[in-house]
Amino acid sequence: MTQDLKQKSSYRWFNSITTRWMDNDQYGHVNNVTYYSYFDTATNKFLINQGGLDVQNGKQIGYIVDSHCQYYAPIAYPETITVGLSVERIGTSSVTYLLAIFKEGEEQASAQGSMTHVFVGRVTGKPEPIEAEMRAALESLLV
Repeated sequence: MTQDLKQKSSYRWFNSITTRWMDNDQYGHVNNVTYYSYFDTATNKFLINQGGLDVQNGKQIGYIVDSHCQYYAPIAYPETITVGLSVERIGTSSVTYLLAIFKEGEEQASAQGSMTHVFVGRVTGKPEPIEAEMRAALESLLV
């Protein structure tokens, strides 16, 4: 990949999140595991609002099978952050997202990572081809 994933311009969709008091650890910054929660929140908001994901009754659900994060600068409570989301790759039943966390007004990421979802049948738990509405939404984020 030739783009700089630390730059806001590398992302196609954005979601603002306000950090919470409980997000800070004893060192006074957001604990590293909380970044994954922000990634998950933004990704699922996109999937529900743009891809038609029905978390309660849909025939398909997504399982995270891989994730990672690199940290560049701390964030803390109280701050408003923006999570940037793009799609790196779409397979038959899987999608790999690129994500980054930006402080309000910043163009350089405080953290950058990726997650891979595999879409499975809710009942079977087996991988299934991504449904058409979801695939179209995900394709709109391809980089």
